[in-house]
Amino acid sequence: MSKVSKDALRKFLTERRARIDPRKYGYARPSKQGLRAPGLNQQQVDGITGRTPGTYQRLESGRYRNPRVDYLREIATLFALNEQEWTSLCLYAGIGDPPGPLALSSGKEVPAVWQEAIDGQAHPAYVTDASWELIAHNQAFARLFPDRQVPRNTMRWMLLEPAGRTMLTDWDTAWAPLVLPQLRAGLAARPDDPVLRQLEREVVADPDCAAIWDGAVGHIHPDGDERPLLHAEDGPGWVTMCASEPMAAPGSRHITLIFHAGEKRAHARTPVLRAT
Repeated sequence: MSKVSKDALRKFLTERRARIDPRKYGYARPSKQGLRAPGLNQQQVDGITGRTPGTYQRLESGRYRNPRVDYLREIATLFALNEQEWTSLCLYAGIGDPPGPLALSSGKEVPAVWQEAIDGQAHPAYVTDASWELIAHNQAFARLFPDRQVPRNTMRWMLLEPAGRTMLTDWDTAWAPLVLPQLRAGLAARPDDPVLRQLEREVVADPDCAAIWDGAVGHIHPDGDERPLLHAEDGPGWVTMCASEPMAAPGSRHITLIFHAGEKRAHARTPVLRAT
């Protein structure tokens, strides 16, 4: 761990630890005399988490190399971190991006300004939560569907609904083998999500999906993919997907769809962009 990361970790944890009232856990609040910081002390953190003395001190000082995720999750829960702070803790502690959300409720809502943001897009655009439930969309997105009836859950629509299989041209080769791994990745990150578990049960019970499910492991996001699609109003064509994640809601997704009518692919050889 670099000195920069150690310093950031120590400052971050010291500040968050100071927020926690020891009395909540049966400890006396420190007196105002001396130099002791407010909040829990390091020994109290070890006591609450059931760790051997000195464990938390090693973490806060940056001397705990490759700490276990379950321990970091305990600390994050104890310090009442939000999802962005949880990400910071994992990065500063040296394990990289979090392997999953801190709380099951995360990724279920985004700031309301996202509706205004996608309304300002010319291309079809939408936002789903971490369970692929549709949160927001623009009118260009609604135009994709017959009678402009948008799906409630885009994953279920893509995999299981007859209308989805009709609109997603070459469903069994161009769509399902690339969409099913996204569901598998979502389940890996959120194994207790009831919506995703229900989708899994429906997929396994569906003969067409089940035949693809076991081998669907590699392709976990659609960013940059171009696939054939039957637009409800503009006819057959190709859609290229630009995917991003609202940072305040880990697991949610913002998708922009760039549609071009006709038989020819528009972005098959689109170059990459780099800073110059």
